[in-house]
Amino acid sequence: MGPLRWLPLLGQLLLLCPRAAQPAGPIRAFVVPHSHMDVGWVYTVQESMRAYAANVYTTVVAELLRGGPRRFIAVEQEFFRLWWDGVASELQKQQVRQLLHEGRLEFVLGGQVMHDEAVTHLDDQILQLTEGHGFLYETFGIRPQFSWHVDPFGASATTPTLFALAGFNAHLISRIDYDLKDAMQEAQRLQFVWHGSPSLSGQQEIFTHVMDHYSYCTPSHIPFSNRSGFYWNGVAVFPEPPPDGVYPNMSEPVTRANIHLYAEALVANVKQRAAWFRTPHVLWPWGCDKQFFNASVQFDNMDPLLDYINQRTAQFGISVQYATLNDYFQALHAANMTWGIRDHRDFLPYSSEPHQAWTGFYTSRSTLKGLARQASALLYAGESMFTRHMWPDPSGTLDPTWALQQLQQLRWAVSEVQHHDAITGTESPKVKNMYMEHLRMGMLGVRKLMVSIAMGGPPGSGTDTRPVGYSASVYNPLAWKITTIITLTVAFPDVSVTDEMGHPVSTQIQNSTKDPSAYDLLILTTIPGLSYRHYQVLHARGDQAGTRELVAPRANTLKFSLKLRKQTCQEGKRLVPVMNDCYTLLFDQDTNMLHSIQDRQSNRTVHMTQEFLEYQANGDVKQGPISDNYLFAPKDTAEPSWEAVGMEMVAGALVTDIRQYFYRNITDQEYIYSIHTRLAHPSLAGELLCQRIEQQYRVGPLDLNREAILRTSSDLNSQQVLYSDNNGYQMQRRPYKAFKSNPIPQNYYPMVQSAFIEDDKSRLVLLAERAHGVSSQGNGQVEVMLHRRLWNNLAWDLKYNLTLNDTSIVHPVLWLMLGPKSTMTALHPRSGVALQHGPVVLLKEVADEETPIHGPHNPWPVTLPPNLHLQILSVPGWTYSRSHAQHMRNLQRGHPEKPQANLQRVLLRLRHLYEAGEDPVLSQPATVDLKVVLRGLGSVMAVEERSLTGTWDVRMLQRWHWNTKTGHLKGHHTSPPRPPGGSIITVYPKEIRTFFINFQQ
Repeated sequence: MGPLRWLPLLGQLLLLCPRAAQPAGPIRAFVVPHSHMDVGWVYTVQESMRAYAANVYTTVVAELLRGGPRRFIAVEQEFFRLWWDGVASELQKQQVRQLLHEGRLEFVLGGQVMHDEAVTHLDDQILQLTEGHGFLYETFGIRPQFSWHVDPFGASATTPTLFALAGFNAHLISRIDYDLKDAMQEAQRLQFVWHGSPSLSGQQEIFTHVMDHYSYCTPSHIPFSNRSGFYWNGVAVFPEPPPDGVYPNMSEPVTRANIHLYAEALVANVKQRAAWFRTPHVLWPWGCDKQFFNASVQFDNMDPLLDYINQRTAQFGISVQYATLNDYFQALHAANMTWGIRDHRDFLPYSSEPHQAWTGFYTSRSTLKGLARQASALLYAGESMFTRHMWPDPSGTLDPTWALQQLQQLRWAVSEVQHHDAITGTESPKVKNMYMEHLRMGMLGVRKLMVSIAMGGPPGSGTDTRPVGYSASVYNPLAWKITTIITLTVAFPDVSVTDEMGHPVSTQIQNSTKDPSAYDLLILTTIPGLSYRHYQVLHARGDQAGTRELVAPRANTLKFSLKLRKQTCQEGKRLVPVMNDCYTLLFDQDTNMLHSIQDRQSNRTVHMTQEFLEYQANGDVKQGPISDNYLFAPKDTAEPSWEAVGMEMVAGALVTDIRQYFYRNITDQEYIYSIHTRLAHPSLAGELLCQRIEQQYRVGPLDLNREAILRTSSDLNSQQVLYSDNNGYQMQRRPYKAFKSNPIPQNYYPMVQSAFIEDDKSRLVLLAERAHGVSSQGNGQVEVMLHRRLWNNLAWDLKYNLTLNDTSIVHPVLWLMLGPKSTMTALHPRSGVALQHGPVVLLKEVADEETPIHGPHNPWPVTLPPNLHLQILSVPGWTYSRSHAQHMRNLQRGHPEKPQANLQRVLLRLRHLYEAGEDPVLSQPATVDLKVVLRGLGSVMAVEERSLTGTWDVRMLQRWHWNTKTGHLKGHHTSPPRPPGGSIITVYPKEIRTFFINFQQ
């Protein structure tokens, strides 16, 4: 949730609004009761449960049972599951089932949270939807049909594709740019059919409803009341509900004396909204943040009000009814209208007012953004490792129930942090700490699980014997063979490294950048898909160290003297080259700065510099617009934030590291920024390793009210056109827009995984391991916002501790790639996945008397074509029957006790990484035989295609058809569902396909 101060001001009171033209026919208002419950934001989940969330479900269930016409929609599953598991009685659970059966209670969206759309990754969006949908289907046999994405700060074009694949019939959003929303309202274009992907056919389109400018909250202030309007239960009280039940800002009760005033206010608002839509059906959301914690007060006041209006339909010209989203969209669908089409453009960035561009949250709390993605990657690896362990035959003493609990804990933590006030960084510090604690605990459990699988026990030798080194198991979670360099931190410089066969491997050792008393050990490794390599890392002594045959070679370090930013010199006269088979990087000794990059494939040299700058933010609301967790509102253009830069080069057999240290002042002892650039050398390393320039940055701690960027300036003639991604799924073209006001923040966009600029010869790609804001403020430039530290005196921010006074030091990573468009097109998607899902290194100390650990042997790797990504391979543990009819019979029969998790069902999801027509080879459909691909797990007996979240058999899934003006847009036809059991499947460009795999027992 964003502060309500940013909702359109209701100074234009309902009865004072100009009366707009009404649509033909009687107006039918669908009053949809709801409570917007943020999973976090200002208060922790447990605080919210105590103060109001548990009472929402307890009182709503009781009140729905009292009145037949009453309705309610429930959205986020995290709060509901906590209520269901820890609060609800058996009687209340039976009542919920009854209400769902009668359609008076409806679950919409159904994910664990209402996820953000700007800075979340596709994989994590699907995960949190899958967790929520699995619970709802397992518990009630229901599958949500509609979305309710009313509060994310902007809308991504990934969402319509995902929600269509999940089986939704209609999609509802609210927060889009205020100017655009006003224009769409006036033109009656707030409803349309959205094609989220240019590569997919109409099967992945979705009917979309944009809420009008009143958004999801009932209009609050009305002319005859200075309180809350239609919120008779008032405002939730933290930390505990008031014992007398009296809450602040409770509206005047509906009485015979004022009911006509309430009715006129509601009718006027309905008529105003009706003019903005093409049908006489008006969706009137009744609720807001933390509402309906005392549902009896709410319904007891609204019941007579609706009755009063309906008794005077002829007078007022409208009828009103309690409704769910199903009621509203059924009526809209039955109207059989023809709708306009929106293509694959997103609704980003979002501005709520002229000087309020919500582009700061793309970077806010970078540490949390990084941890969320690390946790997601670890979960991804743990899922496939556990699945491989279970099939074809689990070995060792691992308890599968315990293992599933560790995975489940991290699934829920990663799902929770996708909330639109979590990974966005827009929450209070204590809520941020809650998210991070949940993530760290979940990661700890999954790492224990992975160590027990790979090494047969917990980390650490468990003996008093002095360790002589480590056994390292390295797991590749991708379904491709990879060649990469892993880094271990060791306490000694003389190290011998051998593989599982006892053979020496290519290594390099150098001083650690993280710990001055330690060393970084680099190991070149090649690992097949979903497979391991095992290495013995021993402290080399005596004769062994003397021979130097097995000892990792030491890198050489060359240091350059400190250089001032403003000193004058003839740049480019003393250039130091660093090269591999793909690039030559040239650094200027006179400035200690990057000078240019030569792409050796095309033999083109692109002049390129990188430096850190800062935007200064205003902290006084009396002095103009402010930057905060949400907003980016700089005073002026960015200024260089350093006066001097030092440089050293660390050259070895495997890589050369270039380390640049930026000092705010020449006299400072500590640097505030650094860039560690790494170029890999081995000729046989493969194109993915050769073609990337790896960079890690150190940023912070920042001075107050500063927003730090890395600006990369080149002589590419990019025309100030930037491309950035939606959720790591598809790219969006972002031409620079010359806004009259606020042009800098309004030209910022989210970069979840990648961005690029290009000219007619070359493309410069940036890949990220966490979300950032990105912009192109000049020709050939791309700037990435890396960190923010802000404080302001806005009463709202001070009251809820939302000032983002972030004093942390962050260490984000970017990979740079430069080359011809065709080469970059081919490498870009696979490299992004490789950055997201690097190999997982598991260490165990080795004592003198111990023998090397040879972990699991993988005779058959799992290998997919280069254009297919194994998006998940998991044992979800769902207990429901694959047959819907059988599952419903089981639910009706009831379970005397909770059924055991199903360890036999394997969930497989595949994603095609390329757009149609993007690459002559990689954009082709990919056909694979899953019996061959998965032979290392066992004999595949049947393959059953499911909906995105697994709850539908796709043969049974019949989504609503909505008429469009021009028919379906062009796109490939997805492959028809095959009968269950067929193992040969074809995946078309940008398709995401989900399967249940059944192996022979």
